[in-house]
Amino acid sequence: MAKTNFQYEKRQKELEKKKKAEEKARRKLEAKNNPKAADGTEGEEADADDADADDAADAAAEGDAPAQPQ
Repeated sequence: MAKTNFQYEKRQKELEKKKKAEEKARRKLEAKNNPKAADGTEGEEADADDADADDAADAAAEGDAPAQPQ
């Protein structure tokens, strides 16, 4: 029977914790730079527009569909 690799599991937990901390810091910085998005009034609309632009960029990169000009 194989042994559990505890070092691997520990490293994965550390990486996940670091990623979560970086995401929190990024959200905090965005809230500081854009106070309107922090209360959720205009931030949702901006996020939706960004998501559409990201989807178009991803599709163009994959070559599945041509990017739509905005």
